[in-house]
Amino acid sequence: MEKVLIVEDDEGISDFVNLELQHEGYSTAIADTGRKALEQFESFQPQLILLDIMLPELSGLEVLRRIRKTSDVPVILLTARGETFDKVNGLNAGADDYLAKPFEIEELLARMGAVLRRTQRSSASACIKNRELELNSQSMSATFAGALLTLSKTEFMMLKYFMEHIDTVLSRDSIISAVWGKDHYIDENNVDVYVGYLRSKIDQVAQETYIKTVRGSGYMMIGTDINASISNASISNATVSK
Repeated sequence: MEKVLIVEDDEGISDFVNLELQHEGYSTAIADTGRKALEQFESFQPQLILLDIMLPELSGLEVLRRIRKTSDVPVILLTARGETFDKVNGLNAGADDYLAKPFEIEELLARMGAVLRRTQRSSASACIKNRELELNSQSMSATFAGALLTLSKTEFMMLKYFMEHIDTVLSRDSIISAVWGKDHYIDENNVDVYVGYLRSKIDQVAQETYIKTVRGSGYMMIGTDINASISNASISNATVSK
C-alpha cells in the first residue's frame, strides 16, 4: 500500500482527493501549509507527494526545494493557474509531473500510477549491495545487516561513490570531484577525515575491512572476495581513478 501525502490548503479539494485515494487503496496524510508539509514528510515518509504550489507559510516550490535536498520521493505539483511559469519552475525544482486545477480524479490517478511505476523501476536499479552493506541511492539511505546507518549527506555521497566503484582504487582527487564537485577547492585531508567517519560507522561495526587505504594512491571499497581485492590493490595501481 503506497503512502501519499496530500499538501493542499483548500479543504474541499484535499478532503475529496483524500477520500478518492483511500477508496483506491492508498494510505494518506494531509498537510494544509508548507511547514506542516515538511513535518509530515519527515514523520509519514510518503512514497508520493501531491503538492499544491500556492500554500501558506512556505510555497509549494520552496517545500519541493527543501525536500529535494534529502530525498528523491516523487512529487506531482498541483497548480490552480496552469501557467507555463509554474510548470517550468516546478520541473526545474525537481517535480516529476504537474497537473492544473481543476482536474478529473481519473487523470490524477493515471498520473500517480505512471509516476509510481517509473519510481519502482528506478528503485530496483538504485540498490547497490556489498556483503552486509546495502545502499539505496533513491531514498539516500544505507543499511548494514539490515540496520539503518546514520550518515550525513557528505558521508552518503562518499559511500555511494565507493559502492559504485567496488574493488577500484580511487584517488583523493577523484573522490573530491565526485563528492564536492570539480569547482570546489577541498583539502585532501578532508577526504581522510570523512573516510574515518565512514569507517567508524561501518568497519568498526562489521569487524572487518570495507574501506582499505592504498598507500600512495587513495582508497578502495573491498568487495566480496576480500583477499583477492587486497592482493590486486597491492600488485598494481593500474585501476586508480584519476
